[in-house]
Amino acid sequence: MLLIKNGRVHTMCKEGTEKCDILINEGKFIKIAKNISISGEELETIDASGLNIYPGFVEAHSHIGISEEKIGIAGNDCNESTNPITPKLRAIDAINPMDSAFHSALSVGITTVMTGPGSSNPIGGQFACIKTDGRRIDDMIVKAPAAMKIAFGENPKTAYGDNGNTPITRMGIASLIREELQKAMDYYHEKNSDNGDFKIDYNYEPYLPLFSQDMPLKAHVHRLDDIFTAIRIAKEFNLLLTLDHCTEGHLDAEEIAQSGFPAIVGPSLSSRSKLEIENGDFKTPGVLKKAGVRVAITTDHPVTRIQYLPICAGLAAKEGLGRENALRAITIDAAIILGISDRVGSIEVGKDADLVIYKGDPLEIMGSAVCTVINGKIAFNKLNHNED
Repeated sequence: MLLIKNGRVHTMCKEGTEKCDILINEGKFIKIAKNISISGEELETIDASGLNIYPGFVEAHSHIGISEEKIGIAGNDCNESTNPITPKLRAIDAINPMDSAFHSALSVGITTVMTGPGSSNPIGGQFACIKTDGRRIDDMIVKAPAAMKIAFGENPKTAYGDNGNTPITRMGIASLIREELQKAMDYYHEKNSDNGDFKIDYNYEPYLPLFSQDMPLKAHVHRLDDIFTAIRIAKEFNLLLTLDHCTEGHLDAEEIAQSGFPAIVGPSLSSRSKLEIENGDFKTPGVLKKAGVRVAITTDHPVTRIQYLPICAGLAAKEGLGRENALRAITIDAAIILGISDRVGSIEVGKDADLVIYKGDPLEIMGSAVCTVINGKIAFNKLNHNED
């Protein structure tokens, strides 16, 4: 049992803060109130006087554990660039929990990440939502599969078109995705109307959660026309969709808002290294939010290192998103977009006991995480370190 006392708690259930105590047992928040009094031999107490407490931060799009830091090609399992259609790939089969980036995530209070394949393939495989503390991936999973990756634009064109293979054009990318989804939808309907002689096809089994709307398509889209192509295809098949990167989303935010699909924006703290991201800007999340789009912020680790997620949120706040919405974009709104808000994203009774204690403001450069808790256990601790 863990009791955290006297902190300024940002529950993300409502705006503002309240000085109160948090009681945790068996990995869950069990009480959030003023002056909780309890004792026992197994009770651990943290005094958070003068400190800020936030829900564990959520990174909504990354390749952590798959594109490993420091290891180079030996640790790069991000893109299976041998076939443009690879729905059977599962992130959990490639994530290395020993990747040093997990410690970096913990050091700033990131407790949940969505991670998965890269964007070389028009259909790239299955993402997973996982906790950032652990040694065995099976014990870290929050939701898997959590999304089916699809990709538009320059990356698939370069991966295959440069070798004279399909797809060479944006038309080719969309046609491959559409053809595969049509086959998968036919398979879904056939399986649901089984007359007794249905045969399982493991090429199409991975798509089934899409058609029952248990997970979304996760679309790599930068350019505005690619954003609308992804929306068009999702609408054609009546599928859930997240617009990942959404770099030019600010150029027609009202139309994107009308689609009803959320955006996971970033990485904005990186160079404009391709034509399709020449309009990248930290103002995008704010413009989209103002138009009515639910927004999360991403580093796209390792494109931007994962520990800069709170700073990216701070820069977005400065450029129009506002402080409260920026915090939501790395907590509860990110969790809602990923379909895991029943477990993470806010400090509420019954949810996973994931939180971070900060000295100062996480959205400011001098803010410093001093303790990160995952599932009720301390995973990162600087509380007893002497600092100037």
